[in-house]
Amino acid sequence: MPTGSLVGQVALITGAGRGIGRELAVGLAAEGMSVGLLGRTQQTLIDTLKECARHGARGVAVTADVTRFGSVREAVRVVERDLGPIDLLINNAGQVDRAEVPLWEADPTQWWQVVETNLRGPFNMLRAVLPGMVERRRGRVVNLNSGFALRPDGHYTAYATSKGALLQLSDNIADSLAAHRVVVLDISPGAVATDMTAGMPMFKDMKTWGSIPYMVAVTVDAARGRFDALHGRFIHVGRDNLEELVARAEAIRESDARTLRLRPYGPDDPVA
Repeated sequence: MPTGSLVGQVALITGAGRGIGRELAVGLAAEGMSVGLLGRTQQTLIDTLKECARHGARGVAVTADVTRFGSVREAVRVVERDLGPIDLLINNAGQVDRAEVPLWEADPTQWWQVVETNLRGPFNMLRAVLPGMVERRRGRVVNLNSGFALRPDGHYTAYATSKGALLQLSDNIADSLAAHRVVVLDISPGAVATDMTAGMPMFKDMKTWGSIPYMVAVTVDAARGRFDALHGRFIHVGRDNLEELVARAEAIRESDARTLRLRPYGPDDPVA
């Protein structure tokens, strides 16, 4: 049975049929949250839904392509009809470059598919879910991001570009959402073992993976509001001391830290 810490709340998780998305859904269900499960494969969503139901949680599984706004809008309508208003949106669905090659060797179609899934997908979800959160003056958004957003990588240009853009998107909407008491966070789970990461050559010799259960615990804490003071910021679960981040939240906001910014070369730099 659920512990009850999130009873009465509704989460919507994309990419919920497998990997991190599945584990997040089950973890939130174990805390009593009702879960809307989105993905492209019906059977994997049903499997996740059954696991969530074992914890006594209500849920609904909806097949949807996050890159198509009409599909997303209908999925959100079904989730809210069956479960109620959405309190937590988790943008987890994502893709990575199929081959570890420089941009001039990349498959153009697949490159853009990665960007569409990782950026257009979250935009579509935000566009469909945020109006309700803003009207109710409450809600939280967790974007599953990556350390790739923070550094250039010549072999995963689509993934790195899309994750950097997602982080910038969160930064651009943070102030306007704060006025309506809606929180947005970008959280990187670090390098965790999933079907996606297992196919990435850079991880073929990985000996120690990050902890998916820890990422689940952090997401549950985010749903409870533990990280609200870090609104609009980037959190790296695999590296951060979360207690320290929370303690320094005010200083982080004042110094405009944990956001993407162009670094000036000095005090006389026009962009400073």
